[in-house]
Amino acid sequence: MDGGNCRIQEKAAASLNPSQVETALVQLSERWPEKAPLLVRVIEQFPLGETALLHLLAVSSTCATRLTRNPQTLLWLCKPEVCLASRGHAQMFHELHAMADGSIAKQDFATLRLWKGAEMTRVALRELANVAPLEETTGELSLIAEICIRGVFEHWNAEFRKRYGSPNAEFAILALGKLGGGELNHSSDVDLLFLYSDEGQLASHLSYHEFFNWLGKKILETFSTPHPQGSLFRVDLRLRPEGSAGPLARSLESMENYYAGFGETWERLALIKARGIAGSRELAYEFLRQHQPFIYPKSATPDLLEEIANIKRRIERDVVGPDKLQRDVKLGIGGIREIEFIVQALQLIHGAQHPFLQEPSMLKALRALRQLHLLPREEVLALDNAYRFLRRVEHRLQIEAEQQVHTVPEDPEALRRLAHSLRFLSAEAFTAALQERMGTVRPIFQRIISATPAEPAKINLEIFNDSKRAEKALADLARGPARFHVAPRTRQIFRKLRPLLLDWLAKAADPDAVLNQFVRFVEAYGLRSLLFELLVANPRLLDLLVKTFDASRFAGDLLIRRPQLLEEITRDPTFSDARSIAEHLRRLDSLGASAFHFDPIRAYRQRQILRMVLRDVLHSARLATSSTFGAEL
Repeated sequence: MDGGNCRIQEKAAASLNPSQVETALVQLSERWPEKAPLLVRVIEQFPLGETALLHLLAVSSTCATRLTRNPQTLLWLCKPEVCLASRGHAQMFHELHAMADGSIAKQDFATLRLWKGAEMTRVALRELANVAPLEETTGELSLIAEICIRGVFEHWNAEFRKRYGSPNAEFAILALGKLGGGELNHSSDVDLLFLYSDEGQLASHLSYHEFFNWLGKKILETFSTPHPQGSLFRVDLRLRPEGSAGPLARSLESMENYYAGFGETWERLALIKARGIAGSRELAYEFLRQHQPFIYPKSATPDLLEEIANIKRRIERDVVGPDKLQRDVKLGIGGIREIEFIVQALQLIHGAQHPFLQEPSMLKALRALRQLHLLPREEVLALDNAYRFLRRVEHRLQIEAEQQVHTVPEDPEALRRLAHSLRFLSAEAFTAALQERMGTVRPIFQRIISATPAEPAKINLEIFNDSKRAEKALADLARGPARFHVAPRTRQIFRKLRPLLLDWLAKAADPDAVLNQFVRFVEAYGLRSLLFELLVANPRLLDLLVKTFDASRFAGDLLIRRPQLLEEITRDPTFSDARSIAEHLRRLDSLGASAFHFDPIRAYRQRQILRMVLRDVLHSARLATSSTFGAEL
């Protein structure tokens, strides 16, 4: 055995995984460029230290394979400017295009794939050397993914427009999940949403919808195609409206209609992290602006926390399983997902009142909760420490083979290597630290998000003369018209609304008639999920609605014909104030009413009649005042 091999064996023997390190070093020596400095010297003079490089080879078989296949990557990593500091978009982008020599798309994006692998290895190296904080690691991994996505999109967008022509519409790619939050890990799927601005026709045989869906499909194909230079990223589009059953790309209007009518709580959680990363920034901004009321409702429904708790219970039961609940650092008890749910739940509840909370980054949102005094300081610190620790563990598990692994191994040797990689002296010390961190999370999760399933409310239909008809009406309110799909979230919200509705109906003179009017109003309103949320969050508005139907058939029919009047009137802070004739004339004048243009006058009269009834219902005006008011009209 020559001296070089002896030194390789010596170095490998001192590492965390001798056989893997020795194999990697032998293969490197066999493929080492003739004109390069000696491999042993490169290792010993490595800028981050010999130990850091050997640790990378010991912990990550994927990174070891990249280096042995392309020793030039190791020579690149030896440059102090590459491995000793973090890198931003400008540095990464410049280096990629210098490598590409004009086009990153040649040979099925071979250069992009090679660049991505080198950068992923650099990020892993710095994390394992303990010189990169969590924010740097996750931020750079996210940046690598963004550059890949943007590069692939820009290439195929230009190609498609050259082939088929250019639609008079914009296209945007939004990131969700960890990429949206700038928190990607070493083996994250990248959750994306494809969006275009307008419908239209590019040619007689090609609509904008078809064009942008073909474009989305081509982007997806590029990312999913195997290649000798390695994969890009796993793209996941299942968070889009209708999931796998829906089109890859939707128009802005289609997105708005979907979320308004069918959006569920888990989709609110997903959109908290939405962020434009490619294509039209203006379109991405407009999407987020339009959907802000959905993501951050002004009055969150009481069942929001229960829904999140149910989601977590389903994850534990159906995804993790009882044998891994204590070892899954992402989805287990006290894991990363519970921390995310705590923060996101508070963002949903308070985000409308505090725009500072409308933040896709988990750690930034957590700090914002502390600054707004929405979480006690000690709980914020506990969650921050637990999150950082659990993400470090998750990264160690994934760096090995860049697979989606979240479960701490039971095998003693694998557990020992994991513990030592994380700088623990023993597996026992690591396990104790893991249990301690996860143990701090679960009590906070239980305090903020109820973990106890609510008992289903019993329905008392004795108040109705025709209880069977009432039962069917209530069921139809939850189910919606037979020809339409009603989202589970809508049914869940109605389960909260139903007891409130029945309480008010019990006080009505004719509960059967009022329920019938209420059903007609809901059908006329259209977006029942938004209406149910509004009524659950504002019980006095529900009270007003029921009393109006009970007090006046005329007013009820008027509301059913024009359901938007309810919000128009009650949104006016002066709606219960008496108004003079001069005030009415001033308001009519502002609407453009005249002797030759009666429509505004008719609409105004309807609003004021309804306002008069609502005032009576709320006992805001005496009967004499109302009569005078009616005479004025």
